[in-house]
Amino acid sequence: MTTITKEDDGRHGRYVARIDGIDAEGEITFTHRGPGIISADHTGVPEAITGKGVAKGLMDYLLEDARNSGFRIIPICPYVRAQYARHPDWADLFTTKPGEDP
Repeated sequence: MTTITKEDDGRHGRYVARIDGIDAEGEITFTHRGPGIISADHTGVPEAITGKGVAKGLMDYLLEDARNSGFRIIPICPYVRAQYARHPDWADLFTTKPGEDP
């Protein structure tokens, strides 16, 4: 079973995925860029959990958190940017930089 949690120190944070029985974790790191804006900075999934849907699970969790918490995402990370490009229906959750719409 995959468990995803959020760690946030008020300036930086990460969404962390762990799979029962595997000593590895995937993550999407983020930075607060202003009121209601974060940047998704990096997605990392180690080889031990590659191919198990971890990156997609992290992305889904990020999007759900943005919807529930009312923030928008600057897609700096190449993985997040590529997923956003495939899903124009997510436009309400993304921005290019603080204070601007995509």
